[in-house]
Amino acid sequence: MGKAWLSLGANIGDAKAQLLQAIKLLNENLNIEVIQQSKIIITEPWGNKDQNHFHNMAIEIETILYPEALLRTCLDIEQQMGRKRKEKWGPRLIDIDIIAIERIEVKTKNLTLPHPHAFERDFVMKPLREISPKTADWIILQAKKNPS
Repeated sequence: MGKAWLSLGANIGDAKAQLLQAIKLLNENLNIEVIQQSKIIITEPWGNKDQNHFHNMAIEIETILYPEALLRTCLDIEQQMGRKRKEKWGPRLIDIDIIAIERIEVKTKNLTLPHPHAFERDFVMKPLREISPKTADWIILQAKKNPS
């Protein structure tokens, strides 16, 4: 199994309950084990500012899934929970992003790891730094090494 770090966010309805439901669904997957989770922080919206504040957190998981399969699993859970993708940076019932997997770099049509914008977003980095400061530092180093 390998470690991965995910960022979760929500700002529609009972955001805290949705984050906890997403963690429950991830942990119910036989290929994923949630190892630790950060505190939930409340942040201003990113991009479209005319929406509710977000509840954000990070989790560390162990998984046997390859990156694309983990992405598909996260998207399936979002859909199962009722997420509708309407606008970029718009309101979200749930958002599950892969931030990093171990110390690997991936660049495919659907997935770039480490997440190319994580280092710019306090709502990602603050919870990540709480549970895995070394991973947060590695993401910043990768961003400096490979500017977009």
